[in-house]
Amino acid sequence: MTDGSGPVPEDAGDRQAVEHILGRPLSQAWPMGALAPGSRVTVVRDQDWDGPWQVEFLGTVDAMGAPEPNTHAQALSGELLYWVTFDKSQYECDGAGPYRKAQIWGRYLRAEQGPEA
Repeated sequence: MTDGSGPVPEDAGDRQAVEHILGRPLSQAWPMGALAPGSRVTVVRDQDWDGPWQVEFLGTVDAMGAPEPNTHAQALSGELLYWVTFDKSQYECDGAGPYRKAQIWGRYLRAEQGPEA
């Protein structure tokens, strides 16, 4: 459990499972200019279609793996994929879920301001 004051701790079980599925280790080389691990974000809906998530919600950029280039044919030039841990479990627009963490396209993340010190 986290109080939102710092990065979400890496879940070794999640990382091992994802690396097993991918057949490779997750990168730990954080790209220049990428959102930092522990950054608070809002996962937003796409304005052009009803998705990819049912609602907008808060989460935290997870340090499980560094952001990676998005190689999907519809990705924007230079778009990154981020691991994000959700504050509350969420459902995709098609009803799949609930999910507590997912790899999110950079265009669906809005960085939030942290609390003033």
